Amino acid sequence: MGRTLVIGDIHGALKALKQLLVKADVNQDDTLVFLGDYVDGWSQSAPLISFLIELKKTHNCIFIRGNHDELCYTWLTQKTYNPEWMKHGGQATMDSYAKLSQEEINVHLLFYKNLINYHIDDHNRLFLHAGFTNLNGPDREFFSKLFYWDRTLWETALALDLNLKKTDLNYPKRLLLFNEVYIGHTPVTRINKTTPVQAACVWNMDTGAAFKGPLTLMDIATKQFWQSDPVYQLYPNENGRN
Repeated sequence: MGRTLVIGDIHGALKALKQLLVKADVNQDDTLVFLGDYVDGWSQSAPLISFLIELKKTHNCIFIRGNHDELCYTWLTQKTYNPEWMKHGGQATMDSYAKLSQEEINVHLLFYKNLINYHIDDHNRLFLHAGFTNLNGPDREFFSKLFYWDRTLWETALALDLNLKKTDLNYPKRLLLFNEVYIGHTPVTRINKTTPVQAACVWNMDTGAAFKGPLTLMDIATKQFWQSDPVYQLYPNENGRN
């Protein structure tokens, strides 16, 4: 029986992902759940997408949609100029796509189009990029963009009174719906961490690979995790999103 391995926000760091696949001895029996934000930051955004497309041919991969992936898809399909996107890693992504043929880009467009907003496994574990706000669960969420933009789920879990019991009327209902929730989106480096952080049932897997942190892959059954080198060290002549 293979492992279920969850991977945090990559942000164009193909070198870091390749490191992890070797470190964790990933094989074809494992299921890889990618939490989104494949692009924007380091210089290999387009090569990373090409790598993931090939990886899915030999491995069981689940690809979640991140907000940066949606921004990139919008640019690729509408050719819009978004100055805010430029500030947050978009320029590196544009530069990497300048090296691809239109045929290659068309294959990538299908990849972006087929990304999913969330995944619920057979053990009632939820995987998504950012969060959800509907108290009855993600299947009742009215605004789909919240799946890859919301920060309130993580903020709620992080600020939860540890003395509050699940039976308490004040316990956040969203945190009762799933056995575990795996997210990225908000780097744990913001709270001075560089390893996965658990708050209530929520596990945050974004360990700051776009900035000064490593990329992280974790076995969700055992909670053993593997980390790349700090990603900025793998791209010494680049700034990433720093």
